[in-house]
Amino acid sequence: MNRQQLITNGETALGIELGSTRIKGVLVDLSGNVLAVGIHDWENSFINNIWTYSQEEIHKGIRSCYTSLRKAVEEAYGVTLKKIGSIGVSAMMHGYMALDKEGNQIAPFQTWRNTNTQEAADELTELFQFNIPLRWTVAHLYQRILDGETHVKNLDYVSTLSGYIHLKLTGKRVIGIGDAAGMFPIDSDIHSYDKDMSDKFNKLIEPYGEPWKLEDIFPEVLVAGDYAGTLTEEGAAFLDESGNLSAGIVLCPPEGDAGTGMVATNSVAPGTGNVSAGTSTFAMIVLEKQLSKLYREIDMVTTPTGFPCAMSHANNGTSDLNAWVNLFGEFAKLMGIETSQGELFEKLYTKSLEGDADCNGLLAYGYYSGENITMINEGRLAFLRTPESKFNLANFMRVHLYTSLGAVKMGLDILMKDEKVQVKRITGHGGFFKTKGVGQRYLAAAVNAPVTVMDTASEGGAWGIALLAAYLIEKEADEKLEEYLEKRIFKELAGETTEADEKDVEGFEKFMEHYKAGLSVEKCAIQVMDW
Repeated sequence: MNRQQLITNGETALGIELGSTRIKGVLVDLSGNVLAVGIHDWENSFINNIWTYSQEEIHKGIRSCYTSLRKAVEEAYGVTLKKIGSIGVSAMMHGYMALDKEGNQIAPFQTWRNTNTQEAADELTELFQFNIPLRWTVAHLYQRILDGETHVKNLDYVSTLSGYIHLKLTGKRVIGIGDAAGMFPIDSDIHSYDKDMSDKFNKLIEPYGEPWKLEDIFPEVLVAGDYAGTLTEEGAAFLDESGNLSAGIVLCPPEGDAGTGMVATNSVAPGTGNVSAGTSTFAMIVLEKQLSKLYREIDMVTTPTGFPCAMSHANNGTSDLNAWVNLFGEFAKLMGIETSQGELFEKLYTKSLEGDADCNGLLAYGYYSGENITMINEGRLAFLRTPESKFNLANFMRVHLYTSLGAVKMGLDILMKDEKVQVKRITGHGGFFKTKGVGQRYLAAAVNAPVTVMDTASEGGAWGIALLAAYLIEKEADEKLEEYLEKRIFKELAGETTEADEKDVEGFEKFMEHYKAGLSVEKCAIQVMDW
């Protein structure tokens, strides 16, 4: 059957992921092959000291993404997209989306980037004896209570962005276990929120007299392969402005970008790991057993099937690096040189390979926002050098690529050096790896281990959630997700593996010495640059 027939017959799966700077839709056949892609670029706003996207931007963005995909299908295959076998929605994890009983949003959407929850996160970590990072949904919820925000009394539903969009499409208040694990601690034995901890939370908030309990307002937890509802008539109209999309399409559980990254890199089995590097950077290592103790730098979350997973999550990744590339683009335009964005990234990234392994004394921090791993609660952008530093373009680009991995490496060092976690393979994905042989080489140096980048890496989490949607309707009885991916999706896919270079490893370690020592400068910049 050709691709046109597959699309006409609805033998497809659609994944849509709302990332930090791009909403992306990927339509695949039921073997995971990409048929069409749709995109919508957007940016968060910093309003009243909150990193947010407005409800209007969210609704407009996902519709624009779907429209882009629909038009791509029409252009490539000459058919109108009406039937789809299954749909999945994913989005950036964590954050706080609050609705009342009429379904109205009653507080600004707070993204993972917000670090205004220190008091709540500290108190909950102590209460649970389990690390609650600042960006987790329960930290946002409790901070809203501590701050006496009036909307809390009217809460009927609190979810992540993926859970919110899933509700709009299906009317179902459910969430995938991987995304749920960024809301509240999960008990992997029962595939739901930890009962002891939820009881402790309910008791903790009793004095505030809230008219709800945690389990009343949080979504039901589902695992990969579970049925999560069907596209309603209202949901179809919400997604497809052309009115051609049919209702009744089944949906898989909505997931977070960490879980879809695991799927997109075939890293859902114990002993596997992946690093997603883009606007934020996070490493996921699926564990054989729990860690020996609590670390504030490490999130304990789960795979989309509920395996415990250690996450080293850095709020800041390539945003500052992208800003510098854009600056070079402005300069090129000023000089009358026509160049594409892709060519700029490729040439500048590749130039970094000529730099010194330790960046020769240059130092940079791309902290647009606070960084939980380094315990810094506000962001300042900094580039530093000494008079003796070797300041050239290659080192300049290399240090900005290195620093995109700096905070996440501190978490990975805890796992690999302190906890002696064994990893069979690490796979990289995201925009950081798009230029061949550059980001991959630097990650291999950071982790001192081989790093594989699949040919599908650029499709990222949108492809991952499309695979979860396909798994829902394609899995055989008792077929585990890791088996499905290994045997049916990744068996024929090609990838490239880069071994760690000894000089690069030594150079990255020296850079990290400077990175850690320079954090006091970053803290000072926050105090001084308060305008």
